[in-house]
Amino acid sequence: MNTRKKDGDYDAIVVGSGIGGLCAAGMLARYGKRVVVCESHSIAGGAAHAFVRDGFHFDSGPSFFCGLSDPTSLNPLRQVLDALGETVEAVPYDPFGHYHFPDRTVPIYGSADRYRAELAKATPEGARQFAGFEREMLRLYAGLKEIPAIALRSDWQVLPILISRYAMGLVKLLPSLGNVDSSVGRILDRHVPDPWVRRLIDLECFLLSGLKAHGTIAPEFAFMLGERDRSVIDYPVGGGAAIVAALVRGLEKWGGELRLRSHVEKIEVENGRAVGVRLKSGKQIAASIVISNATIWDTNEHLLDPQHLPAADRQQAERMSPIESFMHLHLGIRADGLEGLTGHHVVLHDADRDLAEPGNTCMISIPTVWDSGLAPDGHHTIHVYSLEGFDRWESLDRRSEAYAQLKAERAAALYRAIERVIPDLRDRLVLELVGTPLTHSRFLRRHRGTYGPGIVAERDRFPSVRSALPGLYRVGDSTMPGIGVPAVAASGLSCANSLVDRARVEEMLDRSPSKARSTT
Repeated sequence: MNTRKKDGDYDAIVVGSGIGGLCAAGMLARYGKRVVVCESHSIAGGAAHAFVRDGFHFDSGPSFFCGLSDPTSLNPLRQVLDALGETVEAVPYDPFGHYHFPDRTVPIYGSADRYRAELAKATPEGARQFAGFEREMLRLYAGLKEIPAIALRSDWQVLPILISRYAMGLVKLLPSLGNVDSSVGRILDRHVPDPWVRRLIDLECFLLSGLKAHGTIAPEFAFMLGERDRSVIDYPVGGGAAIVAALVRGLEKWGGELRLRSHVEKIEVENGRAVGVRLKSGKQIAASIVISNATIWDTNEHLLDPQHLPAADRQQAERMSPIESFMHLHLGIRADGLEGLTGHHVVLHDADRDLAEPGNTCMISIPTVWDSGLAPDGHHTIHVYSLEGFDRWESLDRRSEAYAQLKAERAAALYRAIERVIPDLRDRLVLELVGTPLTHSRFLRRHRGTYGPGIVAERDRFPSVRSALPGLYRVGDSTMPGIGVPAVAASGLSCANSLVDRARVEEMLDRSPSKARSTT
């Protein structure tokens, strides 16, 4: 590496300021490491960043959160915030959302008892079947919850921590050990023949991982089901931007650095190991550790030169398929007459089509139900989104008439979805922003605008935070444990813990609220 242009003196460089990258960087700073985060955009947060138009505050990505206001929550994001000494004000609510099927609308409660009661209204026998499925899932959750994410690391040194501190948790996990690598679908098959309940669980899994029940790993679903019942569903005051701001505060409080508008052009490699990065400006930054928060495809195809990409990483990426991209509507509407409106809705348009088919399942978030400050007085902010394939958009010029026509055509399903909830929506519109897979790819710098890798349970495995290139680590939804805010926060925790002595992790555990939970 050319030393003439080296900049700074760091232990670690994190490429990208998504939640996984910020969690890794914040924890490394908390451990006393010199760390810098390089973000190409003017706003931190990656797929979780927020933006403002005409006084309306919009989340670009995640809108479902859990455990932010619960000090006993097992959410890895909450554990990172605790370690950094940061909090996020959040508003609890239940039901979690309303699922609008063609034949009925069902409120989905976090409370397990109320959830089952709603199922019984649709199918009493299906609700009884679901109870057996739920018991098996919650038994898995009971074992997993004994081992907090803040204890995890991606090397053998995790074993002494688990054995010395969480032996009883490991014992509790033994009866469910066969389900740790299982799909949700396999457990569902053992308990639930009812087609209505099976469709509901497919939908729940799809919202969680982008895959239906037979593609979603059981621990991810068990964690979601258990935390919804045992912790609290809540929305951060200030939206997703409040979470990003808290992570940035924590990073900087402990001496870490965030550089915005610092686009990383390449990860520099010398003598077979990562040694720093080169920015688009030509400036080089040296560090013994580089952590990529980009997708595995963007890391391999853009950040690394082909001759530096280990064959193992290349082959792993080639085996992985990306989940589709998104269509988005970000809307500002007049709120008069909408008293009693709830904040989350999912609309399945056609029960005879695959729910994963682009445009068939639409997610709706109306965060001003909980935080009126996210819109001008008397208005609501709405985000509606659905999966959308990249191929049909790839060759289009964003300034062309063909692009405008396709936007209108593909946004129609999103409008039909929100009109299930607010029938006179179009009469209320004061702001309309339509995003396509090209928008998603361009602003988030994600390979084909993807939601993340489609890692199918029992067939594929998420890559570890450790790459095959010495000195290079990975965090985010392309790594274990996968897609979603808790998962990417866990990847950041695991990565940071793996880069410090075990004794430092043990010291952190002694300060953590999880210590009290593990001894009760």
